[in-house]
Amino acid sequence: MPVNLTANAISAINAGDVNSKPVVQVLDIKLIGTTQERFRLTLSDSESTQQAMLATQLNDRVKTGRVRKTSVIQLIEYICSTVQNRKIIVVLNMETIIPECEIIGNPKVIVESNLGAQKTISNGASGSANLGNNGNLSAQRSGQANFANIKNLSAQNSGNSMQNYPPAIQPAYQPPPNYKSHGAIMKNEAPARIIPIAALNPYQGRWAIKARVTAKGDLRRYNNSRGDGKVFSFDLLDSDGGEIRVTCFNAVVDRFYDKIEAGKMYMISKGSLKPAQKNFNHLKNEWEIFLETTSTVDLCPDEDASIPRQQFSFRPICEIESAENNSIIDVIGIVTAVNPSVPILRKNGMETQRRILNLKDQSGRSIELTLWGDFCNREGQNLQELAEAGFSPVLVVKAAKVSDFTGKSIGTISSTQLFINPDSAEAQTLREWFDQGGKDIASQSISRDNRPVGSKNETRRTVFQIKDEGLGRSEKPDWVTVKANITFIKTDTFCYTACPLMIGDRQCNKKVTRSVNSRWQCDRCNQEFEECDYRYLLQAQIQDHTGLTWVTTFQESGEEIFGCPAKELYMLKYAEADDTRFSEIIRNCLFTQYLFRLKIKEEFYGDEQRVKITVVKAEKVNHSAESRYLIDLISKFRLS
Repeated sequence: MPVNLTANAISAINAGDVNSKPVVQVLDIKLIGTTQERFRLTLSDSESTQQAMLATQLNDRVKTGRVRKTSVIQLIEYICSTVQNRKIIVVLNMETIIPECEIIGNPKVIVESNLGAQKTISNGASGSANLGNNGNLSAQRSGQANFANIKNLSAQNSGNSMQNYPPAIQPAYQPPPNYKSHGAIMKNEAPARIIPIAALNPYQGRWAIKARVTAKGDLRRYNNSRGDGKVFSFDLLDSDGGEIRVTCFNAVVDRFYDKIEAGKMYMISKGSLKPAQKNFNHLKNEWEIFLETTSTVDLCPDEDASIPRQQFSFRPICEIESAENNSIIDVIGIVTAVNPSVPILRKNGMETQRRILNLKDQSGRSIELTLWGDFCNREGQNLQELAEAGFSPVLVVKAAKVSDFTGKSIGTISSTQLFINPDSAEAQTLREWFDQGGKDIASQSISRDNRPVGSKNETRRTVFQIKDEGLGRSEKPDWVTVKANITFIKTDTFCYTACPLMIGDRQCNKKVTRSVNSRWQCDRCNQEFEECDYRYLLQAQIQDHTGLTWVTTFQESGEEIFGCPAKELYMLKYAEADDTRFSEIIRNCLFTQYLFRLKIKEEFYGDEQRVKITVVKAEKVNHSAESRYLIDLISKFRLS
């Protein structure tokens, strides 16, 4: 049975046709790409051939043999893009008509001259040489001159022994007659076609995607050699399960940051695609969209149930034990323990909050989850209240980062999302397992214990032991607990004026100064404002029965010691000049016994290297709890 391919299909597609659904033949298939498999095809309409790229969601058609060399296929969805002055057909959807057959017709390769006129090259060597000369002539002269040159060239070669035929010229694709009177069609006036996220690639000139925002990142500010800037990102999910990250910088942030809302659907077009930065982008897509000033983001008013609100790829806790360090995963588990939130001092001097939870699942393993920053006060506080009320909630963690420090654990990052008791089949299955006996099944932890016996983090130390054991002089800081009294506080510089502006999810806190117009000015944010913030930066001496040492106290631990904000104490001393009340607050702190959680780290001050001791947390001694601790300590000595 003879097979008829769609005549002039290649020329029609190159001229802009995307609706005819032509029947073509696959002449060649090549695997390209390193980070992600992609297949390049050579398509034929029996007269002309053209290079094409296969969308990645169709890769299985080639791998399973449904599409191979000499297959006859019908293009269902496709577009044509220009890449480096070459036109490439991107196949988004297709059907196999005949899996394998003989090559149909005598197809020739279409090439384009500098002026865009299309020519054909025959497979013969002499024909190719003649076409090269004719192509240059045709690009410079009108149709009549072109024809004359072709005749002259043919006459010059008539003496050759080989019979010479004039080269075949592929006629340019013409639109149907009923469109002729409408004038020239502008190339980019028609709306871009909606395509799946999985089909996005840099070969496409015009595209549009319809997707739901599953996560919106915080606005972050940065400073580099090109100056200050701001950036934010959001993640998209479409009805086919394709995910991709969208990033906006500077002026584009002003256009879209307030417009984008998590959970809503948008039509997005006219962005550029660049390789995804896998250090910061966990989505399974090799590309990332960067919006520009010409990009469009339109809210879809009607809800589309075919686009899910979230997509997960859960890993059982037992499999996390073999996961790579710093990999990003999705986890679902039952919260079995919630520790209090504690302040932590980062390497850059900024303070943040940390809260540690424990998760278990049906795999017989449990794991530590560390919440950082605002997660401690939002979802973390909610989880703590549920745990204190006797409930063990189901927690879904999307985009958790794996750590292999002393065992495997997971932690939150800026793109992490937490879902407490979600309405999903996985959560329902886990809840039923836990309620029907799973809560009584012991789980083996793949993380370090929260309170390891004998560790420097939890074992008490005296002031003398800090120096005697050389704490803080290793590469990483030491964390110890010391029971001591405050014996002296420097009151001349107990706090500083700080910038109140927010940078992403945290306050700037940079020291600010008065400007010439009596307003506060921040050099980091390059802004002025009427009111500043006041933060503790306290130098104090602590003493126990073995000796004394200097410590530095920051905001949260300063409030724990004084029992009031730094601003209130500042106003007493400088604005109200109430020295009596100020002195009373200071005296009440002296010779009061605290449990100090200390961070000890060796740092450079100029050319001198000194050990710096920072108070991370200060709790007044609870004598009942302290007595139980001492009794337990005595019993351990007896057993040993």
